[in-house]
Amino acid sequence: MQKKYLMTPGPTPVPSEVLLAQARPMIHHRTPDFNAVVRECVEGLKYVFQTEASDVLIFASSGTGAMESSVVNLFCAGDEVLVCYNGKFGQRMEQIAKVYGLDVTVLSYGWQQVVDPADIAAHLAAHPNTRGVIVTQSETSSGVLNDVEAVGKIVAAYPECVLIVDSITGIGAVAVKTDEWALDVVMTGSQKGLMLPPGLAAVTVSPKAWAAYERSSLPKFYFDWKKYKKNLEQDTTPFTPAVSLMIGLAEALKLMREEGIEHIIARHARLAEATRKGCEALGLELFAPAEGRGNAVTPVWVPEGIDGKKIVSIMKNKHGVTIAGGQDDYAGRIFRVGHLGYFGDFDIITTLAALEMTLLELGYAFEPGSGIKAAELVLLEG
Repeated sequence: MQKKYLMTPGPTPVPSEVLLAQARPMIHHRTPDFNAVVRECVEGLKYVFQTEASDVLIFASSGTGAMESSVVNLFCAGDEVLVCYNGKFGQRMEQIAKVYGLDVTVLSYGWQQVVDPADIAAHLAAHPNTRGVIVTQSETSSGVLNDVEAVGKIVAAYPECVLIVDSITGIGAVAVKTDEWALDVVMTGSQKGLMLPPGLAAVTVSPKAWAAYERSSLPKFYFDWKKYKKNLEQDTTPFTPAVSLMIGLAEALKLMREEGIEHIIARHARLAEATRKGCEALGLELFAPAEGRGNAVTPVWVPEGIDGKKIVSIMKNKHGVTIAGGQDDYAGRIFRVGHLGYFGDFDIITTLAALEMTLLELGYAFEPGSGIKAAELVLLEG
């Protein structure tokens, strides 16, 4: 028998309390019982998103559904939008915007670079008719964290321009102060920091974003925000919801409120730092730049002469620890250790132990135990 550890940036492990909640007998979604579940989910998400001013809408979809919803509900064909990206999922927002006929300008950065808010300010000054700025806060593919607080201050000065933030791997791992930072639309997915299986997505919609909705003429049906707002005001949903996932979400949000959002963010920061220090102690080079490292996932360069795909394979098949490989041009060149959601100190220690044994098997030279020791020191200080 092999005990398995899921150390990817999504899907992430699910607490037993949440799994048991989802195993309850099915209930009908047009009943007071489910109305209470919807109410709990909305209130809990408002807490996690740190918002009172924005509405929170919940979809039965992946995070990409939330991405698409933000485009179709805010713009008209031909609207000028600015998409900033430094990874695979920022590029996805560009693709969605182009599919719907938007006039897209791209600020493209390398996967090891942070989006520069000054570039956004310069673009808006030169193009004041821009209707939207789209930025990824925590880029899953590169581990880079972008400063959406600074971007929020810039975009807030343009009344007709909305800020869309992909925080699918940010929510629950790093600070996201939706109201305080003037973030018009923020999105996440259930299989990340919310500690659920895949299948749900959520977005916040500010009053400024609702004003943009009123002029939007792009086609929408399933993802029409107004339908969700109207139904959520009655504690229900416009279409058949993922009932068991919603019940699980209510339970997960209860756990998050018990821990406290500040403590959750501090826990993720500690686990991320332990992972980084452990890898560096093995002589490995971190992928994301020091000034922009997020706390959801740690990407690491594969050592020269080592097969990166074998690292992922051996860790999973021999040691039971599943990590993620690199994506696109970085496939086989980096590996990614996730620590987003339901993770604790010993998950990191176990993962580093498996990584050390794997690297030894592949012939990489280092002092055995050095990564574990470095991580332990961080966790003890925490």
